[in-house]
Amino acid sequence: MYSKKLEIDHEFQEELSQKIDYWQKMIRPKQEGQDYTAISQFLSRTERTFAVPNEEIRVLQNGETLFPVLLEELRKAQHHIHIEYYIYENDDIGNQLKNILIEKAKSGVEVRFIYDDFGSKSIRKNIVRELRAAGVQAYPFHKINFIYFANRINYRNHRKIVVIDGKTSFVGGINVSDKYINSGKNALYWRDTHLMLKGLTTLSLQMVFLSDWNFCSGEQVAVQSQYFPIAISESSAEHYAQIAYSGPDSDLPTILYTTIQAIYAAKEEILLTTPYYIPDASLQEALIVAALSGVSVRLLLPEKGDSVLVNTTAEAFFEELLNAGVEIYRYQKGFVHAKTFVIDGQWASVGTANLDARSFDLNFEVSALVFDRAIATELRTDFYRDVASSQKLSREHWLQRPKYKQFIEKILRLFSPFM
Repeated sequence: MYSKKLEIDHEFQEELSQKIDYWQKMIRPKQEGQDYTAISQFLSRTERTFAVPNEEIRVLQNGETLFPVLLEELRKAQHHIHIEYYIYENDDIGNQLKNILIEKAKSGVEVRFIYDDFGSKSIRKNIVRELRAAGVQAYPFHKINFIYFANRINYRNHRKIVVIDGKTSFVGGINVSDKYINSGKNALYWRDTHLMLKGLTTLSLQMVFLSDWNFCSGEQVAVQSQYFPIAISESSAEHYAQIAYSGPDSDLPTILYTTIQAIYAAKEEILLTTPYYIPDASLQEALIVAALSGVSVRLLLPEKGDSVLVNTTAEAFFEELLNAGVEIYRYQKGFVHAKTFVIDGQWASVGTANLDARSFDLNFEVSALVFDRAIATELRTDFYRDVASSQKLSREHWLQRPKYKQFIEKILRLFSPFM
């Protein structure tokens, strides 16, 4: 299905070769005690992204924190705005964002917008038309036709990327929807995490976006300096980060492999947050081995997901984890939608991928690995703040759950690769 995209991606990578040579020169030198070096090398060889410096990396918790910052940065755009979202709703925040995009397009800023045709179906007949009429270039990712619906619903673009002038970028779990803002209008509290990056890592997100854009639009955007500016003040660029991305068009399940590498690299502590936990055998085994090796492994999940079937399937994996010593926490305050991990309080990941087969194999995903102790410490603090609003799952209590429930879990686990 994605042979054409593979061809486009390869051609685009070839055009980027000179820029990539520059990024390689900016790679952080290997130092003692940096246990992420192997992961960084893996990504540089498989996806041609690199651990490069940034002037600023900022953690943005929940939509009420993210959207004011995002809208402010969009208003500053001078040359281009590139936006890619899985879910974009026709609601208050969706219309605020639309108005800024229209305003910037009319002022001469290039605005490119990719929306997933399934996740953003509510804007197909209104917001998209308004954007196009104002000069915004907007395209769906793999447009759904009813004859192919059953197949294409499984291959969606789950990425959330914003790139502004090739210098500032946003990535994380938050979609464009009022429900992420927690304004009091919604019954359910949404807990999520996003990042803003200012620096060279933005260039990798630009690469991911433009590869998707060339596939969606049929346009072949040239590799030009205005899209890939490389000027940076090295004296102030102390925050290193690297992009991991994967999808059905990838040779390897890169995000899965980097997650497993991170687990095996941990010496003291692994903190994982995900709304959906339906792992393959390799991920489940990695967590079990880590816990049995004396590493403190803590997994934060929502108490109730948005699907009873998916929630029950996740529970089919709990007993093995608990027996190995993994601590499982169920978030009580609302729905935790963040996709993060923190390793030994030293480095971390924030992205779009859930810990399930759909994210690792069927969807297009992206994550930012942040090799920065201050950011990792902040995310670690946020994790334990969320744990304070969670209930720890007792192994003894879990083993006493009804036999019929255990039977249902076993049946669902057989079908977990298809969830």
